[in-house]
Amino acid sequence: MAKQYLADKHVGFKDIDVEKDASAAQDIFKKTGQAGIPVIEIGEAVIIGFDRPRIDSALAQYNLA
Repeated sequence: MAKQYLADKHVGFKDIDVEKDASAAQDIFKKTGQAGIPVIEIGEAVIIGFDRPRIDSALAQYNLA
């Protein structure tokens, strides 16, 4: 859902599968203290889960919304 939402907004993103990349999973856990997915990083914002209002707010800071 998050990937499609960003694609629909024509926002590029890097898709990292934490089930296949243990190092990435550890990095996310260190940043968030949680293992939930998706984790979306937009600038300094780290958004856990598909939180459309927070995604839109973070994108707006970069004129990407």
